[in-house]
Amino acid sequence: MKAIALIEAPNHVCARYRIAAFAPALRDAGCYLTFVAIPRSALRRLLLFSRLADFDTVILQRRLLPSYQLKYLRRNARRLIFDFDDAVFYRDSYDRRGIVSTHRERRFRNVMSAADEVIAGNDFLKEHAAAAGAKADSVHVIPTCVDPGKYPMADHHPKENLSLTWIGSSGTLRALERHRELFEKLAARFPKMRLTIICDRFPDFARQMVVPIRWSEANEASNLAAGDIGIAWMPDDLWSRGKCGLKILQYYAAGLPVVANSIGVHATMVQPGITGLLADTVNEWVDAICALSDWEQRRVMGAVARKYVEERFSVAAYSNPFVNLVARA
Repeated sequence: MKAIALIEAPNHVCARYRIAAFAPALRDAGCYLTFVAIPRSALRRLLLFSRLADFDTVILQRRLLPSYQLKYLRRNARRLIFDFDDAVFYRDSYDRRGIVSTHRERRFRNVMSAADEVIAGNDFLKEHAAAAGAKADSVHVIPTCVDPGKYPMADHHPKENLSLTWIGSSGTLRALERHRELFEKLAARFPKMRLTIICDRFPDFARQMVVPIRWSEANEASNLAAGDIGIAWMPDDLWSRGKCGLKILQYYAAGLPVVANSIGVHATMVQPGITGLLADTVNEWVDAICALSDWEQRRVMGAVARKYVEERFSVAAYSNPFVNLVARA
């Protein structure tokens, strides 16, 4: 059996974590998966879509195609699965035109009507897929997953400098940059605290506070495990409700407790006092960092967090549902 995944780029985070992670399990089931980046050119897209009949299953990831392109893809795809882990029917939090987009909503409805199956990253996305016309019982929640075995465990021990660690893209970094005052107040309250940023660019916070580490796939797991506390912050808006919490899962896999604001999946993934702490105000963040300045507390929470991700958000936990869906005859 052959499947093809139409993705944004081979190294795109969504392709790596939501599809490529399951490729070995698909191969073991006799399903061979090909990855192809969707071309920018409309003509090249149509040429690509004309070859889709060679595959048993087509996975279209995230992309909301123009109507004529979607119709041509659908005509050539024996079976079409749409996978998404963001609120693609909205614009993102920082778009000057605002979040709501009738253009995106229309294209999303078209994809929901065309797809045989839909894979949503969380319940919020599932609800929108169903409301947009996805076929009854065709929407399946498969969260973004990590492979904990690829992450070394953080070695929590008494130390002079406490390291808050953040990982993400330059786009999501804007959430931290808009709360510069919060993190500089934390730095003033905890003079020996450092904010490790794993990204392709870095905020211009107080120089002595930020430790910049350029992201690389080869080193991200070890760089995370070198930290003490993972942090996450999302804007309080509809776009953020669609986020699937990859940062938190990566922190957990590396054995880091998390401090995050209580927006979207943060409120369900972070178990206060067990795997981390939720904090929205400056005082709450100060209290959270105070609590986790105790290295033994971090060690205990980090161990529970690692077990939590192994049981509920690991590639192994969702391999069978993913394979059964993609490789279904």
